[in-house]
Amino acid sequence: MSLINIINLTFAYPGSSENIFENVSFQIDSSWKLGFIGRNGRGKTTFLNLLCGKYEYKGNISANVDFDLFPYEIEDENTLTEEIIESVCFGCQPWQINRELNLLGVSPDVIYRPFCTLSKGEQAKVMLASLFVKENNFLLIDEPTNHLDISGR
Repeated sequence: MSLINIINLTFAYPGSSENIFENVSFQIDSSWKLGFIGRNGRGKTTFLNLLCGKYEYKGNISANVDFDLFPYEIEDENTLTEEIIESVCFGCQPWQINRELNLLGVSPDVIYRPFCTLSKGEQAKVMLASLFVKENNFLLIDEPTNHLDISGR
């Protein structure tokens, strides 16, 4: 078991007079599967970005795990999907990706196509599959169903 500790977290976007978070403290057990729910604009995505170190904040966030954020940025969508997967989960075995793609209802043949030719749903599932194969990181999944059709949700 590893803990993610948030101690006296205070954050406001530059130029804003209102804090998104003010002196927030709690712990997360990295073995938990949990979700943050709330109305739009309440700080869920901001919190995930803070965990990933994308913004400066006051307080302390400490963890003995590495974080992976979904969705992640694809620099060149013309790249073969196989190369994108390899860049995310370096050294993963093809059978592992094939298994995850099958579980997500995607043909493993998509890895041989340029990423830009995949539907938004296929792109999302490929990104999720490549993260699911990584075993030691704590996954931060931000709105995973945004680009999935009804059956994919």
